[in-house]
Amino acid sequence: MQYTDSHAHLADDKVFPDVEGVVARARAAGVTTIVSVATGSDDARTCIQLAERFPGVYATAGIHPHRAAEYDEDAIRDIRLLLDDARVVAVGETGLDYHYDFSPRDVQRTSFARHLELSCETGKPTIVHSREADDDMRALLREAGQGTVGVLHSFSSGRALLEEALAMGWYASFSGMVTFKKYEGADFVRMVPADRILVETDTPYLAPVPHRGKQNEPAFVPHTAARCAELRSEDPAAFAARTVENARRFYGLR
Repeated sequence: MQYTDSHAHLADDKVFPDVEGVVARARAAGVTTIVSVATGSDDARTCIQLAERFPGVYATAGIHPHRAAEYDEDAIRDIRLLLDDARVVAVGETGLDYHYDFSPRDVQRTSFARHLELSCETGKPTIVHSREADDDMRALLREAGQGTVGVLHSFSSGRALLEEALAMGWYASFSGMVTFKKYEGADFVRMVPADRILVETDTPYLAPVPHRGKQNEPAFVPHTAARCAELRSEDPAAFAARTVENARRFYGLR
C-alpha cells in the first residue's frame, strides 16, 4: 500500500537534523508523498529546499497562529512571493489557536483572514489550524465565502465547525489522535465524505499508537490510516489509496 502524509513539519528543529533518515523511513513504510508544512517564512524557505532535494516532498508557505504576532503586511508580501514557487502547494499553516494564545486573538484573526485572501488570489488551498476557536473560525470561513478551499488539519474541533466547512466543500484531515484510547471523534471521521478525507502525522507531534510518546514521523502515518479505515468500516487498502488520490487532488500534485 502507498500513503500520503498530508501534513508534516520536516523543517522543525526536532526533525530537520535527521531529515534524510526520516524521508528514507517514510519511503520504506510506503509513504511516497509528504507535504512539508511551514509555520513562517523562514521555515517555508527550508520546506522549499526540502521539496527540491527529495522527490515526492512538497512545501507550503504561511504563518502559524502561534506566530501570528509576527504578522504584518511585509510578512504577508513575503509569503505571497513564496507562493509563486511551483513547489509550494498550499497556504499555511494558518488559523486560530485560543488554547495557548501565543499571539493576540485579534492579530490571529487578521492574519488568518489575509491568508484566506491569498488562497483566493493564488488558487492554492489553505491549511487551517483551529483550536478552541470554533465560533470565530466559522465566522471567518463564512466571510471568506465559496472562493476558498481548505483543510481543517488534525481535526479536533466541534461538529458545527466540521459541518459548516464540509458544506463549503472543504476537506478534513485526521492525525494520530484517532488511535488514542480516549479518542472521542469517531463520528467526525465517519462524517467526512470519502473524496475529502486526508490523513497526516503532524510530525513531530501526536505520534499514533503503537508509537505514542515517541517523536512522530511520516513513516507512522499507516497506523492513522488503518485506524480511520477501521472507524469507517472500510477496506484499509482502498481507504489508503483514496486518501492518496484525495491529497493529490487537494494539493494539485503531479
